[in-house]
Amino acid sequence: MKPSTKIIALFMGLFLFSCSPDTTEEGVDATRASESSLSINKIDTSIVWNFDDLTGWEDATQIGLPNYWLKDGNLTFFTNANTWERTKIKTLSTFTTGIYTWRVYIPEMGIGDMASVGAFLYINDTHELDFEVGYGKQVIRNQLKAASDDLIVYMTSQANPFRSYQTKIKRRQWHTFSMELTLNSRRNYKLSWIINGVKAATTELNYGINNKFKIYCSLENLTFIGDNIPKSQNYAIFDFVEYSSK
Repeated sequence: MKPSTKIIALFMGLFLFSCSPDTTEEGVDATRASESSLSINKIDTSIVWNFDDLTGWEDATQIGLPNYWLKDGNLTFFTNANTWERTKIKTLSTFTTGIYTWRVYIPEMGIGDMASVGAFLYINDTHELDFEVGYGKQVIRNQLKAASDDLIVYMTSQANPFRSYQTKIKRRQWHTFSMELTLNSRRNYKLSWIINGVKAATTELNYGINNKFKIYCSLENLTFIGDNIPKSQNYAIFDFVEYSSK
């Protein structure tokens, strides 16, 4: 090959080499963009409220004073003896399908007291899904063969349709309560109540995602969950609440 031909060939080689990385990088960028879009589509919304403050929440107390306070990342409620106090908070935002989780310390609670620790979802009285924990009526305790250190958990859909299930948990312990809302073939909600990672009950509802819930934490003196007006000041401690769209 003549020298001039070598120079031309070398120049062409360098030109092609200098172009090739840009072409490859564009291909990589396109792939990355595609992967990035895919990962964004797969991202699940997850919100955790650790109760360092009450950002995202508002008071929802119905009877009595708002008897709660924050300390060391915990939210503590109490209700007084010989009252029908109903202390609670709710989220500002609304939610649909997903997993809702509350981690709660369930105390001893007074024997026979009509006092309920609540972790629930609410729109109105006919669209309400509950965990409610208390001493329980003696007839229910007898049916469940509850021991002296057991409390009763009521898992309830208040309407559409009405469903209520009961089980036992140990008092003076931390417990994790979760509700999983999915959609069935009719695009209505399917609800599972989960306690400490174990599915406790499941039901299907007559409505779907056009109905959006607020999340509640509460301690209420309610007649259904005991045999006497509370004789004790009862309390409950919420460590965190979490919502995940997963």
